[in-house]
Amino acid sequence: MPAGCRRSSMVVYDFARRSLMKRFLSIIIVMLVLSSFALAQDAQLPRVSQKASVMQTIGLTDVTITYSRPGVKGRTIWGELVPYDQVWRTGANEATTIDFSKDVKINGQAVPAGTYSLHTIPGKEEWTIILNKVAKQWGSFKYDQAQDLLRFKVKPEQGPNEEWLTFSFPDVKQDSATVQLAWEKVRVKFQIDADTKTQAVANIKKALAAGPKDWELPYDAAEYAFNANTNKEDATKWVDQSISMKPTFWNLSLKAQMLAQNGDTKDAIATAEKAVQMGKDNKDEASAIQEAEKRLAEWKASAKK
Repeated sequence: MPAGCRRSSMVVYDFARRSLMKRFLSIIIVMLVLSSFALAQDAQLPRVSQKASVMQTIGLTDVTITYSRPGVKGRTIWGELVPYDQVWRTGANEATTIDFSKDVKINGQAVPAGTYSLHTIPGKEEWTIILNKVAKQWGSFKYDQAQDLLRFKVKPEQGPNEEWLTFSFPDVKQDSATVQLAWEKVRVKFQIDADTKTQAVANIKKALAAGPKDWELPYDAAEYAFNANTNKEDATKWVDQSISMKPTFWNLSLKAQMLAQNGDTKDAIATAEKAVQMGKDNKDEASAIQEAEKRLAEWKASAKK
């Protein structure tokens, strides 16, 4: 190849290489700028209405409410900041959510386990509570009534001023709990019902089917059923199973109470006497023995009448 041609080829090659490098550097710079922009966009900053959650166990069911807490800050809340007769996110930022670990009932309606957005329609005399099947929503802007699981109405109440929106569970039992929303001077409440007895008995039967290792499992099962006033025949069977494995102060005392409840005072007295005698040497059971002795005295007094 002539020298002139080689030089021309090298010039073209060098030019192409430099052009490629410039293009590559341009791409790198653009990527760095975009990356910096993305990092700036993702920077975590404190929210004005801060996130909160409250969890309450109802028997065997966990209920969790997650929400953001707006403040009153001297503003007129009801009818202005939160308009009447319009769907509200029941908080700030994302729609408030409520999660149930097991099936429950609200206002007599079945609610399957899961997470729901909790919307409301505030009114002067009446509020509408809404559980919507679309849990992840920003506010109520894309709320779709067709996705509602249930709606029901409640009467608002008045109370002391509450600066920050607050959800709580002021009244809790083993099978129900009251949910309360408090903000400014308004209180809104509704009840959640859990089928705790059915769930507990199912757990008991599953555990017993696996075979109890000692007297405590059937005793615990019998004690639960007795105190919950459920499955009486099963409770009798379970306490008898516990006693057959090992008679103790605890299972004999429970058996005595069952007999007394069924009107068999004579056998209740005899069983209670055995229980008290068996537990007398155990100082750790002193208070329980005193209670057993008190019941025994009452049964004996009743038998003499």
